[in-house]
Amino acid sequence: MSKTLTRMDLSEAVFREVGLSRNESAQLVEDVLQHISDALVAGETVKISSFGTFSIRDKASRMGRNPKTGEEVPISPRRVLSFRPSHLMKDRVADGNSN
Repeated sequence: MSKTLTRMDLSEAVFREVGLSRNESAQLVEDVLQHISDALVAGETVKISSFGTFSIRDKASRMGRNPKTGEEVPISPRRVLSFRPSHLMKDRVADGNSN
């Protein structure tokens, strides 16, 4: 069974580990996430050492195909968010799979 880590879980971890109040912990998590989000919206790259890099890519328009009908349809240009995990994170996840 897989578990999903939520904002509440992060706030609770800050509460336990740092010793801020629950409200301060929740606000700290919100502030950090907002800062990351604002940077990405502004087109900045967000690099978190030993974790990974979030970046925005511009994708050009192209022709795609509807898999049901086979009909060609244009796909409009768009900005997409990508995440590249650090080598340490990749290794840590891979080690977790071998346990």
